Amino acid sequence: MDIAGILPLDVAGAVIVLWLLLGLLGLGLQRSPHLITNVIFPLGAMASLALAATGLWSLGEAASTAVLPLGLPGLPLHLRVDQLSAFFLILLGGASFGVSLYSAGYFKSMQGSTLGLLCLEYHLFLASMALVLLADDAYMFMVAWEMMALSSYFLVTTDHNVPDIRKAGYLYLLIAHVGAIAILLSFGVMQGGHGIGAYTFAAMREAHLSMFWSSVVFLLALFGFGAKAGLLPLHVWLPEAHPAAPSPVSALMSGVMLKTAIYGILRVTFDLLDTQIWWWGVLALALGLITAIFGVMFAAVQGDMKRLLAYSSIENIGLLLVGIGLAIIFHVYGKDALAALSLTATLYHSLNHAFFKSLLFIGTGSILHATGERNMGRMGGLIRHMPWVAALMLVGVLSISGLPPFNGFVSEWLLLQAFLLSPGLPNSYINMLIPVAAAVIALAAALAAYVMVKFYGIIFLGQPRGEAPRESNGQPHDAGVWERIGLGWLALGCVVLGLAPVFVVRQLDLVTHVLIGRGLGNAAAGWLFLAPVDIERASYSPVYFLLAVLGVMLVTALVVHYFYHGRLRRGPAWDCGFPAQTSRMQDTAEGFGQPIRRIFEPFFRIERELPSPFDTHPRYHGRSDDRIWFALYLPIKRITEKLSSWASLMQHGRIHLYLTYTFVSLIGLLAFV
Repeated sequence: MDIAGILPLDVAGAVIVLWLLLGLLGLGLQRSPHLITNVIFPLGAMASLALAATGLWSLGEAASTAVLPLGLPGLPLHLRVDQLSAFFLILLGGASFGVSLYSAGYFKSMQGSTLGLLCLEYHLFLASMALVLLADDAYMFMVAWEMMALSSYFLVTTDHNVPDIRKAGYLYLLIAHVGAIAILLSFGVMQGGHGIGAYTFAAMREAHLSMFWSSVVFLLALFGFGAKAGLLPLHVWLPEAHPAAPSPVSALMSGVMLKTAIYGILRVTFDLLDTQIWWWGVLALALGLITAIFGVMFAAVQGDMKRLLAYSSIENIGLLLVGIGLAIIFHVYGKDALAALSLTATLYHSLNHAFFKSLLFIGTGSILHATGERNMGRMGGLIRHMPWVAALMLVGVLSISGLPPFNGFVSEWLLLQAFLLSPGLPNSYINMLIPVAAAVIALAAALAAYVMVKFYGIIFLGQPRGEAPRESNGQPHDAGVWERIGLGWLALGCVVLGLAPVFVVRQLDLVTHVLIGRGLGNAAAGWLFLAPVDIERASYSPVYFLLAVLGVMLVTALVVHYFYHGRLRRGPAWDCGFPAQTSRMQDTAEGFGQPIRRIFEPFFRIERELPSPFDTHPRYHGRSDDRIWFALYLPIKRITEKLSSWASLMQHGRIHLYLTYTFVSLIGLLAFV
């Protein structure tokens, strides 16, 4: 039902236009930075909230379409909002609302044209992501996709005077365009040479491709969208670009932009293609498992807090791809209830990751502002100086660790239930793979919790581990008002998504019904218990769990107060015979990751610098690099440089040589005509 003739697509379009206008206004107000931070960014945040509300409104409505009088001759721009795009609009709007509010305080230190340009690029980035979700033809999709890539590239290279940042931006843009070519080719195969009008998604839905060409489309889409998502081995840009970008940009890229790639895989696989094949699911499942384990292993050995979070994003993308692969397998073999469960877990985890990873990235932004450091080895004890940031980031840490009653637990629990409830399938090899995959998922979840213990403990607990640069007052400062509101919104999302899974699953049913014709249905027993298949087999109540935890804490506090009050005495902590407790006795970031480095040493390219026994000031340095970079990308780089050097031999700057090249080319063409 529309309201006074207004459709959800109209509101979404208005939000996109507003973002573009705010970006242009910010560029024009570059001489008034206080207006940009105190007015433009908060208005952009309110537009994000309106977009999230529009997506929630659209979930219960029929798909609405629009045709814009722009584009190519014979191919105007088509827009469409359905249940799948509506869900991702909720994700985009909900996460970007908190990030934009945070940005209002974070970017106050920037001045002049830099802030004006950043404001334009930031809101253009938001608008382009929304257009990707609304595009209903290949041309509109690719235009929005390239807008998203270019605007995010300029955001990544905000501090372009640093050579490493320029290098990271170039690597990101290169892989983004390689992926875009694969996506364009997949659309071209679906178009099938039936004229320019066949580039609309509606025409692609009506095309019936053979198994071979459907597989070609799927593989191209998996490669193209996988390059944007950070799927192994196309992940190399991600741990370089995220640390280079400003923290709010890193939050949007990891929390939201990576999900546009997940949206693209779901759109092509379950909507535009009319058939699926079992080995597609096996391929996606295997790649997802490898990506998840790879990401969490490298996250465990990082000393840079933003690189740690970047590798953690790779792990979570792997989990999402595992859910997609499992949904394809179950759907092909007619197990639609389990396919709906797998797809629900994937969508739920996409939403959860958007909130807790955005929260953690902008939290690191506050730490970076307060200390001037990204190296965790020089931090420690920040909870005393940054209690607001420490408390709100703890919510994100518990969420990403998959601990109840926070949101990360719900989606990971649903995904594991899809594995555990898996029946016998006609393919014996898949029956052998699924238990192994379930064990790998459990291992990845355990290692993710290990990584977050390191992340939070090294940064906030203990004593300072080094003389990190501080603010002018000599001490780190806590987040400002705008930053606290943004952090608080995202932390609140983690809590609400964890405590209200029944409501969320009922909304996700509207999406899964459109994609595979089935939802979880009665799996939600009332509003207290979430049961994936049957409440008699497995169920979860976050409210009861929370009450139990609070009850145990209350009883413990009462027992201590009434039975031990007044009989406590304080004494020095057991110090293993060492009279002086210093920060050197604490575990370091490198030491914390040492067990993982030892266990999985063959997967790392390790460089060590060991001190001599006679050094008066011994220094130990270790570095764990990605073998894929040296085995795959570095040879490609060298071959490209060699070919470029050979091609440069033809360029002498002499006009008569160029005329000779032209003449020889014409003769060659005439010989073949």
